Amino acid sequence: MNAEQLFEQIRRKRSFLCVGLDTDIQKIPRFLMDTSDPIFAFNKQIIDATADLCIAYKPNLAFYECMGVQGWVSLEKTVNYIRSEYPEMFIIADAKRGDIGNTSNMYARAFFDHFDFDAVTVAPYMGEDSVKPFMTYLDKWVILLALTSNKGAANFQYVKDAETGDALFETVLKTSKEWGTTDNLMYVVGATKAEKLEEIRKIVPDHFLLVPGVGAQGGSLQEVAEYGLNDQCGLIVNASRSILYAGSDENFAKRAREEAESLQVEMEEILLEAELI
Repeated sequence: MNAEQLFEQIRRKRSFLCVGLDTDIQKIPRFLMDTSDPIFAFNKQIIDATADLCIAYKPNLAFYECMGVQGWVSLEKTVNYIRSEYPEMFIIADAKRGDIGNTSNMYARAFFDHFDFDAVTVAPYMGEDSVKPFMTYLDKWVILLALTSNKGAANFQYVKDAETGDALFETVLKTSKEWGTTDNLMYVVGATKAEKLEEIRKIVPDHFLLVPGVGAQGGSLQEVAEYGLNDQCGLIVNASRSILYAGSDENFAKRAREEAESLQVEMEEILLEAELI
């Protein structure tokens, strides 16, 4: 899926919502524990309840890896289910990988060949040769960490180069945008850093941005759109906990849909105002 096809999905669904499948075995409704695969049973109901309201799903791999082999089985079943039932969906592996080239090549093989994800989040700290192996796959995406919302971001991401005056996150953007194209490279920018999107758009005006942090983390969708929207929308806004755990009983999927629909309606208004649909 290239950028134009992604934008077509946004226009068709009148949404740029990504549902984060950060499925915590300790938080899902207890009645699901009687099923053979509680994680997949939960994910399946969330997916069926929200698929017409979002353009992407983003499993966070930590929530599956912590379950050992069974977690990987649940993840594979989840991806396969989305592929078979909702083939138009953009599926992101939130893995934050990044290692020497040979190791990155193995990660790329795992996420793109075995699991058939459309994109994987990658940490840029080790530089170009740790990122390029992910970019050798046709119609697949690297989503590079640029500016994150966590408190520790200040430790490195805002440190300025004495010669250029650029903060580290700006250096990452300026350097890495030469590694790929707007059809295979996008960036993670936290929603709670919405005011920085204006600066980021000056560096990467045409790239898609994956923006987590709307919902439970307190990010403002309106601010993200104000500073980050471009003429192809250029935004994939993720919400996880606020959707997944909106309900805790047998009606959890219905409550998840209500939360997702609230965001989709707001996104539709934003797209209409920007004359993108």
